[in-house]
Amino acid sequence: MSAVANPATVAECLRVGAGFSQGDRNWIAEQFATLDARLASFHADATELEVSVKDREARGQKVTLECWIAGRQKIVTTSAEEDLHAALNDVRDDLRRRLNDAKTRQEPRHNKHLRDIPQPQSELNPADDEEQIPAADPSRADAETA
Repeated sequence: MSAVANPATVAECLRVGAGFSQGDRNWIAEQFATLDARLASFHADATELEVSVKDREARGQKVTLECWIAGRQKIVTTSAEEDLHAALNDVRDDLRRRLNDAKTRQEPRHNKHLRDIPQPQSELNPADDEEQIPAADPSRADAETA
């Protein structure tokens, strides 16, 4: 993977929307700090995050986290958790999963193929005979398939 000159971070890219004040921004950025590792592969200039809450601290509140990355589709995650802290963690974790899924989809096929190649087994030392696993009984394999 090529290194990004100006990697995106939550602190740089986060905006607070409806339901939050600028005073909440630092607290939210701390909650979302674990996203920094995932966002680091994108340019800060081309990445935006916005978090908002509808009906804050009321029954039925809804937290929304939107992510815009240039050249990709917008990702929207929501949570209806009643606890604000839990809702923020929920949208953060969902965004992380969706970013991982999007990256996997865009990964070149030849890299996926390399992961599927079995790794060579190291030669066993004859002194380690006691630790070797005995071979399966071939008569049992026939019994299971019959």
